[in-house]
Amino acid sequence: MAEEKNVSLDNLRQAMEGAAAEAEAAEAAPEAAPEAPEEAAPPPPPEEEAPVLIVEPVIDEQGRSYATGKRKDAVARVWIKPGSGKINVNGRDWTTYFARPVLRMIINQPFEAAERTESFDVTCTVKGGGLSGQAGAVRHGISKCLVYYEPGLRPALKKGGFLTRDSRVVERKKYGRAKARRSFQFSKR
Repeated sequence: MAEEKNVSLDNLRQAMEGAAAEAEAAEAAPEAAPEAPEEAAPPPPPEEEAPVLIVEPVIDEQGRSYATGKRKDAVARVWIKPGSGKINVNGRDWTTYFARPVLRMIINQPFEAAERTESFDVTCTVKGGGLSGQAGAVRHGISKCLVYYEPGLRPALKKGGFLTRDSRVVERKKYGRAKARRSFQFSKR
C-alpha cells in the first residue's frame, strides 16, 4: 500500500514538473519570436454622449395609461388621461373620499414634481388598508401612470422617490405577546 502511494506521488510530481516546463516554454516563445505585422485595426468609433433611453408611451385605445400602485395593504388601480385635473376615487370625488388635506397633498405630489398639475384626469379604484395607505397607493399608481404616459418624466419622479414601492408593512403578531413586540404586563407577585 505504501509503495502504491509513492508510485502515484512520483507520477504526480513528474506530471507537475512537465506542466511547469511547458508553461515556461510557452512564456519564452512569444518573446523570442519576431513580431508579425498585424493588419490595420479599424479606428475606434468617435466618443458620443451616452444615449438617452427613450421609451414609447404606453397608451390604450381610449388615450389612457394604466398602472397599479401599492402601499401597506392597499392596492390602487389607476388610469390617467389628459384633462382638467379631475380625480375620481372609487366613483366619488377625491375631496370627499380623502377629506384630510394631508392625504390630498400626498396624492398631488407626483403632479407637482412633474410640473403637470391640473393637466391629467385620474380615475382609480382602491381597496384594502386604511385611508393613509390608500392615499400612498394612489400616489404610487399616479407616478407609474405618468411615466407610462410621458417617459421623459421618469428622472423627476424617480428623484422624488415616487416610483419606489414603500415596502414597509405592519409586523405580524407573535404568540406569547400582546402585539408584535409588546409583552403582557409583568406581575412580580
